[in-house]
Amino acid sequence: MADKVTPLIEGSDLAGLSRHIDAVCERRAWDELVSLRDQCNEAVERGKQVWAIAQFAEYRLALEAPVAVSVSANVFTDGRGRFALGPLWEVAASTHGWEEFVPHAFTPTIRAMIAHERSIRGDSVGDAGIDGGVLAAPLEMQTWEPSYPVALYKSDRAVFPDDIFDIDMDWTDLPEPIDIQDEDGVCHALMELVKPWWEDSLGKSEAVTVDGSIEGGIRALGPRRARIAEVDHTTAMEAMVWAGASGGGHGRRRGSPAGRAGAWWVLLEALGYDEMPDDLTVVGEEAAELRWLLWDPGDRIGGWNLHIGIEDPVDNISWILSAVDAN
Repeated sequence: MADKVTPLIEGSDLAGLSRHIDAVCERRAWDELVSLRDQCNEAVERGKQVWAIAQFAEYRLALEAPVAVSVSANVFTDGRGRFALGPLWEVAASTHGWEEFVPHAFTPTIRAMIAHERSIRGDSVGDAGIDGGVLAAPLEMQTWEPSYPVALYKSDRAVFPDDIFDIDMDWTDLPEPIDIQDEDGVCHALMELVKPWWEDSLGKSEAVTVDGSIEGGIRALGPRRARIAEVDHTTAMEAMVWAGASGGGHGRRRGSPAGRAGAWWVLLEALGYDEMPDDLTVVGEEAAELRWLLWDPGDRIGGWNLHIGIEDPVDNISWILSAVDAN
Protein backbone atom coordinates (compact mmCIF):
# COMPACT_ATOMS: atom_id res chain seq x y z
CA MET A 1 0.00 0.00 0.00
CA ALA A 2 2.82 2.38 0.86
CA ASP A 3 3.99 2.58 -2.78
CA LYS A 4 0.52 3.76 -3.82
CA VAL A 5 -0.34 5.91 -0.83
CA THR A 6 2.92 7.73 -0.06
CA PRO A 7 3.02 9.78 -3.29
CA LEU A 8 -0.62 10.75 -2.76
CA ILE A 9 0.08 11.89 0.79
CA GLU A 10 3.30 13.72 -0.07
CA GLY A 11 1.49 15.49 -2.90
CA SER A 12 -1.52 16.27 -0.69
CA ASP A 13 -3.67 14.70 -3.39
CA LEU A 14 -6.98 14.75 -1.56
CA ALA A 15 -9.02 13.53 -4.52
CA GLY A 16 -6.64 10.65 -5.14
CA LEU A 17 -6.63 9.70 -1.47
CA SER A 18 -10.43 9.78 -1.34
CA ARG A 19 -10.64 7.45 -4.33
CA HIS A 20 -8.11 5.16 -2.68
CA ILE A 21 -10.21 5.03 0.49
CA ASP A 22 -13.24 4.08 -1.61
CA ALA A 23 -11.27 1.20 -3.13
CA VAL A 24 -9.96 0.04 0.25
CA CYS A 25 -13.48 0.06 1.74
CA GLU A 26 -14.82 -1.86 -1.23
CA ARG A 27 -12.22 -4.56 -0.54
CA ARG A 28 -12.99 -4.29 3.19
CA ALA A 29 -9.26 -4.06 3.84
CA TRP A 30 -9.64 -2.38 7.21
CA ASP A 31 -6.01 -2.78 8.30
CA GLU A 32 -4.98 -0.81 5.22
CA LEU A 33 -7.47 1.93 6.09
CA VAL A 34 -6.14 2.20 9.64
CA SER A 35 -2.60 2.36 8.31
CA LEU A 36 -3.58 5.09 5.84
CA ARG A 37 -5.16 7.06 8.68
CA ASP A 38 -1.98 6.78 10.72
CA GLN A 39 0.21 7.83 7.79
CA CYS A 40 -1.95 10.89 7.21
CA ASN A 41 -1.79 11.87 10.86
CA GLU A 42 1.99 11.58 10.76
CA ALA A 43 2.11 13.69 7.60
CA VAL A 44 -0.06 16.38 9.21
CA GLU A 45 2.60 16.77 11.89
CA ARG A 46 5.05 17.51 9.08
CA GLY A 47 2.78 20.19 7.63
CA LYS A 48 0.93 18.20 4.98
CA GLN A 49 -2.68 19.26 4.49
CA VAL A 50 -4.21 15.80 4.68
CA TRP A 51 -6.01 16.02 8.04
CA ALA A 52 -9.36 15.81 6.26
CA ILE A 53 -8.35 12.46 4.75
CA ALA A 54 -7.39 11.11 8.17
CA GLN A 55 -10.82 12.11 9.47
CA PHE A 56 -12.54 10.69 6.39
CA ALA A 57 -10.77 7.37 6.99
CA GLU A 58 -12.06 7.31 10.58
CA TYR A 59 -15.56 8.16 9.40
CA ARG A 60 -15.52 5.22 6.98
CA LEU A 61 -14.16 2.93 9.70
CA ALA A 62 -17.00 3.92 12.02
CA LEU A 63 -19.56 3.56 9.24
CA GLU A 64 -18.48 0.31 7.59
CA ALA A 65 -15.83 -1.59 9.54
CA PRO A 66 -16.65 -4.10 12.29
CA VAL A 67 -16.94 -2.37 15.67
CA ALA A 68 -13.93 -4.32 16.94
CA VAL A 69 -11.75 -2.73 14.25
CA SER A 70 -12.92 0.79 15.08
CA VAL A 71 -12.38 0.21 18.79
CA SER A 72 -8.84 -1.06 18.28
CA ALA A 73 -8.14 1.98 16.08
CA ASN A 74 -9.36 4.31 18.87
CA VAL A 75 -11.98 5.82 16.61
CA PHE A 76 -14.34 6.56 19.51
CA THR A 77 -11.93 8.39 21.80
CA ASP A 78 -12.41 12.07 22.66
CA GLY A 79 -11.56 14.54 19.93
CA ARG A 80 -12.06 12.16 17.03
CA GLY A 81 -14.24 13.12 14.09
CA ARG A 82 -14.68 16.76 15.00
CA PHE A 83 -15.27 17.68 11.36
CA ALA A 84 -17.07 14.50 10.36
CA LEU A 85 -20.65 14.51 9.11
CA GLY A 86 -21.78 13.50 12.60
CA PRO A 87 -20.42 12.15 15.88
CA LEU A 88 -18.52 8.96 15.10
CA TRP A 89 -20.37 7.02 17.80
CA GLU A 90 -23.64 7.97 16.06
CA VAL A 91 -22.21 7.07 12.67
CA ALA A 92 -21.23 3.63 13.96
CA ALA A 93 -24.52 3.13 15.83
CA SER A 94 -26.44 3.90 12.64
CA THR A 95 -25.09 0.79 10.90
CA HIS A 96 -24.26 -1.66 13.70
CA GLY A 97 -26.56 -3.39 16.17
CA TRP A 98 -26.16 -3.10 19.92
CA GLU A 99 -24.82 -6.65 20.19
CA GLU A 100 -21.68 -5.58 18.31
CA PHE A 101 -20.89 -2.90 20.89
CA VAL A 102 -21.58 -4.94 24.03
CA PRO A 103 -18.21 -6.76 24.34
CA HIS A 104 -16.11 -3.61 24.03
CA ALA A 105 -14.96 -1.04 26.57
CA PHE A 106 -16.03 2.56 26.05
CA THR A 107 -16.06 5.62 28.25
CA PRO A 108 -19.35 5.83 30.20
CA THR A 109 -20.47 8.76 28.05
CA ILE A 110 -19.82 7.08 24.70
CA ARG A 111 -21.36 3.81 25.86
CA ALA A 112 -24.49 5.61 27.02
CA MET A 113 -24.82 7.59 23.80
CA ILE A 114 -24.49 4.45 21.68
CA ALA A 115 -26.98 2.56 23.84
CA HIS A 116 -29.54 5.36 23.61
CA GLU A 117 -29.02 5.65 19.84
CA ARG A 118 -29.60 1.92 19.35
CA SER A 119 -32.67 2.09 21.60
CA ILE A 120 -34.08 4.93 19.49
CA ARG A 121 -33.43 2.82 16.39
CA GLY A 122 -35.36 -0.14 17.83
CA ASP A 123 -32.84 -2.35 19.63
CA SER A 124 -33.67 -3.86 23.00
CA VAL A 125 -30.72 -2.60 25.02
CA GLY A 126 -31.78 -3.38 28.59
CA ASP A 127 -29.78 -1.96 31.46
CA ALA A 128 -26.40 -3.09 30.07
CA GLY A 129 -24.53 -1.19 32.78
CA ILE A 130 -25.39 2.19 31.26
CA ASP A 131 -24.63 5.23 33.39
CA GLY A 132 -28.02 6.83 33.95
CA GLY A 133 -26.45 10.18 34.73
CA VAL A 134 -25.19 10.80 31.19
CA LEU A 135 -28.57 11.58 29.63
CA ALA A 136 -31.70 12.77 31.41
CA ALA A 137 -34.00 10.47 29.45
CA PRO A 138 -35.10 6.86 29.96
CA LEU A 139 -32.98 4.36 28.10
CA GLU A 140 -36.02 2.38 27.01
CA MET A 141 -38.32 4.00 24.49
CA GLN A 142 -41.79 4.57 25.92
CA THR A 143 -44.87 3.18 24.19
CA TRP A 144 -46.30 6.68 23.78
CA GLU A 145 -43.16 8.10 22.16
CA PRO A 146 -43.07 8.44 18.36
CA SER A 147 -40.45 7.00 16.04
CA TYR A 148 -37.91 9.78 16.18
CA PRO A 149 -36.12 11.12 13.09
CA VAL A 150 -32.60 9.71 12.86
CA ALA A 151 -29.62 10.47 10.66
CA LEU A 152 -28.86 8.34 7.62
CA TYR A 153 -25.11 8.18 7.03
CA LYS A 154 -23.64 7.23 3.66
CA SER A 155 -20.06 6.91 2.47
CA ASP A 156 -20.10 10.43 1.04
CA ARG A 157 -22.98 12.24 2.74
CA ALA A 158 -25.45 12.33 5.60
CA VAL A 159 -29.20 12.82 5.37
CA PHE A 160 -30.94 14.52 8.27
CA PRO A 161 -34.73 14.25 7.98
CA ASP A 162 -36.83 17.39 8.07
CA ASP A 163 -40.22 16.10 6.89
CA ILE A 164 -41.63 16.58 10.40
CA PHE A 165 -42.29 20.17 9.34
CA ASP A 166 -44.24 19.12 6.26
CA ILE A 167 -47.54 20.02 7.90
CA ASP A 168 -50.27 22.46 6.95
CA MET A 169 -50.15 25.77 8.76
CA ASP A 170 -52.88 28.41 8.76
CA TRP A 171 -52.33 32.15 8.88
CA THR A 172 -53.69 33.54 12.13
CA ASP A 173 -54.15 37.12 13.30
CA LEU A 174 -52.64 37.30 16.76
CA PRO A 175 -54.29 38.94 19.79
CA GLU A 176 -52.85 41.77 21.81
CA PRO A 177 -49.42 40.94 23.26
CA ILE A 178 -49.18 39.51 26.77
CA ASP A 179 -46.60 40.71 29.26
CA ILE A 180 -43.55 38.47 29.31
CA GLN A 181 -42.81 36.90 32.69
CA ASP A 182 -39.46 36.08 34.26
CA GLU A 183 -37.56 33.22 32.63
CA ASP A 184 -38.16 29.85 34.21
CA GLY A 185 -36.98 26.26 33.87
CA VAL A 186 -38.99 25.62 30.71
CA CYS A 187 -37.45 28.63 28.96
CA HIS A 188 -33.99 27.47 29.97
CA ALA A 189 -34.65 23.95 28.68
CA LEU A 190 -36.01 25.29 25.37
CA MET A 191 -32.94 27.47 24.87
CA GLU A 192 -30.61 24.58 25.68
CA LEU A 193 -32.43 22.53 23.06
CA VAL A 194 -31.04 24.78 20.31
CA LYS A 195 -27.89 25.97 22.06
CA PRO A 196 -25.48 25.07 19.21
CA TRP A 197 -27.53 27.26 16.87
CA TRP A 198 -26.90 30.45 18.85
CA GLU A 199 -23.63 29.57 20.57
CA ASP A 200 -21.62 27.76 17.87
CA SER A 201 -23.35 28.94 14.70
CA LEU A 202 -24.93 32.10 13.31
CA GLY A 203 -28.45 31.65 14.65
CA LYS A 204 -30.55 33.39 17.25
CA SER A 205 -33.11 32.09 19.71
CA GLU A 206 -35.59 33.52 22.15
CA ALA A 207 -37.84 31.76 24.65
CA VAL A 208 -40.49 33.46 26.73
CA THR A 209 -43.02 32.62 29.43
CA VAL A 210 -46.43 34.31 29.51
CA ASP A 211 -49.53 34.07 31.67
CA GLY A 212 -52.03 33.29 28.95
CA SER A 213 -52.26 31.71 25.53
CA ILE A 214 -49.53 30.69 23.11
CA GLU A 215 -50.91 33.14 20.55
CA GLY A 216 -50.56 36.05 22.96
CA GLY A 217 -47.02 34.94 23.71
CA ILE A 218 -46.12 34.82 20.02
CA ARG A 219 -47.48 38.35 19.65
CA ALA A 220 -45.26 39.42 22.53
CA LEU A 221 -42.27 38.33 20.43
CA GLY A 222 -43.26 40.81 17.70
CA PRO A 223 -45.29 39.21 14.89
CA ARG A 224 -48.82 40.45 14.32
CA ARG A 225 -49.66 37.39 12.25
CA ALA A 226 -48.19 33.90 12.23
CA ARG A 227 -48.71 30.56 10.57
CA ILE A 228 -49.90 28.08 13.16
CA ALA A 229 -50.55 24.33 13.32
CA GLU A 230 -52.04 22.53 16.29
CA VAL A 231 -50.08 19.31 16.84
CA ASP A 232 -50.11 16.52 19.38
CA HIS A 233 -47.37 15.95 21.94
CA THR A 234 -45.70 13.22 19.88
CA THR A 235 -45.22 15.50 16.87
CA ALA A 236 -43.90 18.20 19.18
CA MET A 237 -41.44 15.70 20.67
CA GLU A 238 -40.27 14.76 17.17
CA ALA A 239 -39.64 18.42 16.35
CA MET A 240 -37.72 19.02 19.58
CA VAL A 241 -35.60 15.88 19.16
CA TRP A 242 -34.78 16.87 15.57
CA ALA A 243 -33.66 20.32 16.69
CA GLY A 244 -31.79 19.14 19.77
CA ALA A 245 -29.87 16.52 17.78
CA SER A 246 -28.58 19.04 15.27
CA GLY A 247 -25.82 21.59 15.34
CA GLY A 248 -27.76 24.01 13.19
CA GLY A 249 -26.05 25.49 10.18
CA HIS A 250 -22.48 25.50 11.47
CA GLY A 251 -22.43 24.00 14.96
CA ARG A 252 -21.40 20.45 15.75
CA ARG A 253 -24.19 17.85 15.62
CA ARG A 254 -24.99 16.43 19.05
CA GLY A 255 -26.87 13.30 17.96
CA SER A 256 -30.39 11.93 18.43
CA PRO A 257 -29.89 10.81 22.07
CA ALA A 258 -28.92 14.35 23.05
CA GLY A 259 -31.94 15.69 21.19
CA ARG A 260 -34.25 13.23 22.95
CA ALA A 261 -32.78 14.09 26.34
CA GLY A 262 -33.35 17.78 25.60
CA ALA A 263 -36.96 17.14 24.59
CA TRP A 264 -37.57 15.14 27.78
CA TRP A 265 -36.09 17.98 29.80
CA VAL A 266 -38.51 20.46 28.23
CA LEU A 267 -41.43 18.08 28.79
CA LEU A 268 -40.66 17.35 32.44
CA GLU A 269 -40.16 21.05 33.18
CA ALA A 270 -43.47 21.93 31.54
CA LEU A 271 -45.22 19.25 33.59
CA GLY A 272 -43.63 20.46 36.82
CA TYR A 273 -41.40 17.48 37.60
CA ASP A 274 -38.18 18.08 39.50
CA GLU A 275 -36.87 14.61 38.63
CA MET A 276 -37.75 11.63 36.47
CA PRO A 277 -40.93 10.01 37.84
CA ASP A 278 -41.18 6.28 38.40
CA ASP A 279 -44.29 5.89 36.21
CA LEU A 280 -43.34 7.16 32.76
CA THR A 281 -46.73 6.21 31.32
CA VAL A 282 -48.21 9.08 33.32
CA VAL A 283 -45.79 11.49 31.64
CA GLY A 284 -47.25 10.62 28.24
CA GLU A 285 -50.79 11.00 29.54
CA GLU A 286 -50.05 14.39 31.08
CA ALA A 287 -48.20 15.57 27.98
CA ALA A 288 -51.31 14.84 25.92
CA GLU A 289 -53.26 17.25 28.14
CA LEU A 290 -51.00 20.18 27.25
CA ARG A 291 -51.61 22.25 24.15
CA TRP A 292 -48.86 22.15 21.54
CA LEU A 293 -48.32 24.42 18.54
CA LEU A 294 -45.78 24.58 15.75
CA TRP A 295 -45.68 28.02 14.21
CA ASP A 296 -43.57 30.40 12.19
CA PRO A 297 -43.70 34.14 11.54
CA GLY A 298 -43.95 33.75 7.78
CA ASP A 299 -43.45 31.50 4.79
CA ARG A 300 -39.97 32.88 4.07
CA ILE A 301 -38.37 31.14 7.03
CA GLY A 302 -35.54 28.99 5.72
CA GLY A 303 -32.55 27.09 6.95
CA TRP A 304 -32.77 25.63 10.42
CA ASN A 305 -35.76 26.76 12.43
CA LEU A 306 -37.86 25.64 15.35
CA HIS A 307 -40.88 27.63 16.45
CA ILE A 308 -42.89 25.85 19.11
CA GLY A 309 -45.43 26.75 21.75
CA ILE A 310 -46.55 24.84 24.84
CA GLU A 311 -49.63 25.82 26.82
CA ASP A 312 -50.81 24.52 30.17
CA PRO A 313 -54.56 25.27 30.04
CA VAL A 314 -55.06 24.42 33.71
CA ASP A 315 -52.50 26.90 35.06
CA ASN A 316 -53.05 29.33 32.14
CA ILE A 317 -49.33 29.58 31.34
CA SER A 318 -47.52 29.25 28.01
CA TRP A 319 -43.96 28.93 26.79
CA ILE A 320 -42.88 29.94 23.31
CA LEU A 321 -39.60 29.34 21.47
CA SER A 322 -38.43 31.10 18.32
CA ALA A 323 -35.13 29.73 16.98
CA VAL A 324 -33.53 30.17 13.57
CA ASP A 325 -30.16 29.50 11.99
CA ALA A 326 -28.87 29.86 8.46
CA ASN A 327 -27.76 26.91 6.33
